[in-house]
Amino acid sequence: MRYQAGCGESQILAIMFQFSQIPLEKIDLKKDFPSPQTGALVTFEGLVRNHNDKRKVVALEYEASERLAQKEAQKILAEVQKKFDVLKVKCIHRLGKLTIGEMAVWIGVSAAHRSQAFAACRYVIDEIKSRLPIWKKEYYENDSSGWVHMA
Repeated sequence: MRYQAGCGESQILAIMFQFSQIPLEKIDLKKDFPSPQTGALVTFEGLVRNHNDKRKVVALEYEASERLAQKEAQKILAEVQKKFDVLKVKCIHRLGKLTIGEMAVWIGVSAAHRSQAFAACRYVIDEIKSRLPIWKKEYYENDSSGWVHMA
């Protein structure tokens, strides 16, 4: 879901959140970020690691209540608009089964200054992990699996 809202006469804030079944590595994630006002572009890549709680992880699977997640994500991104002086915010989260090293989530924030871009990016990932109805299932090397808390 994507929308734009005015942020002053010369500045347009674009915010977007979406899910993807396509590996994020295959998407031009920074597309549409450059603008004459941009002084900083901060990105975050959440990757699938090979361990959690002293267990060897071989894969992850993400499921979500997409409609509820979209609604809450738009609230989070609207909060970013109010709290930080940013130009664009984009977040894409994978769904489905992922292997070690794959990107599970990508966030990009552009702003005139780096401090706002860093703070907004951190805010987005922290709020997404704590508020969105997204579930993560870990697959372990002994062929067992289990759903885990994402925060």
